[in-house]
Amino acid sequence: MTVTNFPGATALSEVSIYNWPSSDGAAGGTPHLHTASAEAYVVQQGRGRLETLDSRGFSTTALEPGVVLWFTPGTIHRAINDSGDLRVLVVMQNAGLPENGDAVMTFPPEHLADATSYHRVSALEQHNADVEDSSAEMAARGRRDLALEGYFALKQAVMESGPGALTAFHEAAAKLVSWQTSDWQETLAQGAERQSAVTRQQLQYLESAESHYLQDGRITMGQRQPNRIYGMCGRIQAWGLSENL
Repeated sequence: MTVTNFPGATALSEVSIYNWPSSDGAAGGTPHLHTASAEAYVVQQGRGRLETLDSRGFSTTALEPGVVLWFTPGTIHRAINDSGDLRVLVVMQNAGLPENGDAVMTFPPEHLADATSYHRVSALEQHNADVEDSSAEMAARGRRDLALEGYFALKQAVMESGPGALTAFHEAAAKLVSWQTSDWQETLAQGAERQSAVTRQQLQYLESAESHYLQDGRITMGQRQPNRIYGMCGRIQAWGLSENL
């Protein structure tokens, strides 16, 4: 088998959480949720917090080196950078989906009404985040602040009324991504479903003590992308896959 993505059809990236302060005094990233993919944080350096709004209401989890946590689709999350140097390794389920619109940011309701309105406030031109560019940083920061505006309203509603206050946002998020699902089905078929099918076949071989497929073992080198980019939570350094070695 030729490996076309990371094990389990995951995606790997290193994220330096934004240290830009916001209106509540906390520095950090853009609150959002994923509609079809789970996400894991492996904290590498620095200290901070992860605020979440989910089926249990509002909660906050300390982030420090050695902490590993993950959250399922539908969990609104906001990474907060308390030390100024918070950096996490992110493992994303369903590689290809998050990169193609799986995430929905917590903008105020008027920006979630349709795909055109959402795209107008969510789209960013890709810039090298390691190169000083005030206009690119201002655009990313402005997007973050707009999402925080909607997030603070959702957080207050959840704290007053419980998780049911998230229903309208969840419904809007589902409508925003619904048109992409046919393409996502193909991504799933070529990723997680394909890897699962290969493993199922391998188990059938092993049941009969057949080992011939083991002769195809090989390694693949991850290739670090040349530039970091402005993401939702911070400056992202991603890895792709080079040719098999």
